[in-house]
Amino acid sequence: MKSFAEEIKQGTMELLLTKPISIWNLVLGKYFGALLISFIALLPSLFYMFTIYNLGNPPGNIDIGATLGSYLGLILLAASYTSIGIFSSALSSNQITAFIISVFLCFALFFAFEGVSNFKLFGDSDYGIEYLGMSYHYKSMSRGVLDTRDLIYFLSLIILFLSFTYFKIHSTKIKA
Repeated sequence: MKSFAEEIKQGTMELLLTKPISIWNLVLGKYFGALLISFIALLPSLFYMFTIYNLGNPPGNIDIGATLGSYLGLILLAASYTSIGIFSSALSSNQITAFIISVFLCFALFFAFEGVSNFKLFGDSDYGIEYLGMSYHYKSMSRGVLDTRDLIYFLSLIILFLSFTYFKIHSTKIKA
């Protein structure tokens, strides 16, 4: 949430925009920096998985496919949430406001589509509504099923929110 919000609040955004780097490089640099922190936060859970793998009876009695699918899904979920966080940070100069926007967007993308499809408002097309949510794709990957539709969904979501961030920063540069 601090990525662009703090730059805007401190007045250093104008300084960043005058540097000889493109806006895409700026957005991707902030994104990959935040994503690296997310990956570092996931590293200790690999030690837990290794411990469970060795403590099983017999050792190695663990569903590797579901575990690796869950990790891949978790990495893609973290990457999607990071892109949403970067976008919400570009919308506001206040970190708290950016956090609230980000939490709302992440909650809506994860739970809202599944919730709407449970109401059976649209008859037979409810499955299509559920397919738009992150929960559906993450659950599919956590079962150990790697489907290109799930990968394309998460990558499209990441690209969409990074593009939104680019256009927001670009419009800020034009106004300045």
